[in-house]
Formats: sequence, structure tokens, C-alpha cells
Amino acid sequence: MAGNTVLERIKRERIVAIARGVQPEDMAALADALLAGGIGCIEFTMDHSGRIAPGDMLNALAAIRQAKGDAVAVGVGTVLTPQQVRMSADAGAQFVLSPDFSPEVVEQTKSLGLVSIPGAMTPSEIVQASGCGADIVKLFPAGSLGSNYLRSIRGPLPHIPLSAVGGISAGNAAEFLAAGADCLGVGGRLVDLKAIAVGDFAAITAAARELVEAVS
Repeated sequence: MAGNTVLERIKRERIVAIARGVQPEDMAALADALLAGGIGCIEFTMDHSGRIAPGDMLNALAAIRQAKGDAVAVGVGTVLTPQQVRMSADAGAQFVLSPDFSPEVVEQTKSLGLVSIPGAMTPSEIVQASGCGADIVKLFPAGSLGSNYLRSIRGPLPHIPLSAVGGISAGNAAEFLAAGADCLGVGGRLVDLKAIAVGDFAAITAAARELVEAVS
């Protein structure tokens, strides 16, 4: 799936599931559960705490890409360096997300043909990220800033695609879309680590369906 097609899919489906802290051995089952619930864009995050080795996560991501093909669009999140971009690309990642805006990360991402989604909070950061080549700018932390902040940003900057990330749930998804978000990144309210730990992937599927319904 080419970069532009992945970007179109993210904008069309409007939901990216954020899988943070998921053990590599659970990633494939999580992808199946999310797909069953109607979510096909999944971000697996880099763990910088040392609890999950990046290599193990990326190996599991590569296996998902090989097994699922274009059924899923798979990205890597919390990418902080150009080297991590290259590692993600080698594993088959199709999009790269960061909590911050790093010109070097954006430039490396685009040079490898991947979709770039850096994080930003202020209008200045958003404009700079877009000018550097970001495909979508991640407004983070959206839940703390609030939908009214997003709506205010949209006034002078209606032309820059924005994703609302941080504190998004089925309960407020429609609110953030109405405020001007092009898409949403949803983590803990969707990818429940406690449910995964006990093998309750049906709960993940149910949460995915609820979110898809809220967005549609």
C-alpha cells in the first residue's frame, strides 16, 4: 500500500488505534480484534522505558504486515530519532508518529516514502510541522487542550490536516471531529491493557465497534 493510499485511508476511516505497552506476543491478536471491530489503522508505539525491546515490537509488526497485507495500515508511534524511522521502515511500517515535532524525523520519514504525523500543540508548531512536510499534524494532548482549542486553531489554519490525540474516547470522538479534527488517535480507551492481559480480546472488538459507531 503506497504512502498516499495509506494517508487516504487514515483520513477516510478517521481512527488510528494506539497500541501502547502491548507485549509483542499479543500484537497479532490485538490487530485481529481491532479489525473485527472495524478499525484497520493501528499504531504500535516505541517503548522508551526499557520494558519492551524495540526490536521485539518491530519483529511482531513485520509479522503482522506479512500476514495481513493491505487489510491493515500499520504505523510506529513515539518515534523520536531518524534512526528509529529507518528501523520502523525496515520492519514494514507505513506511517510514523511522534509526540513532538522534529524536522529531522519528518524529513527522514518522507524520504522513505512513509506518512508523517508529528505532534504539536501551538499554532507555530503546527505551521512549522506542515511546512516541513508533515502529512497530518497530531494535536497533542488534545483531551487536555479541549475541543474548543482545536476549533480556535481551525479558524486561521483550516488547510492543515489535524489529528486529535490524547484523551479521545467514544464519548467525545464526535465532538473533536465536529471541532475540525480530520482523524483521531485513540489509545487507552480502546486498547485496554487489562483486557489484553487476561485474553479478553472480545472487549477490544466491542470497544472498537462502539468507537466506529460514534465516529460514523
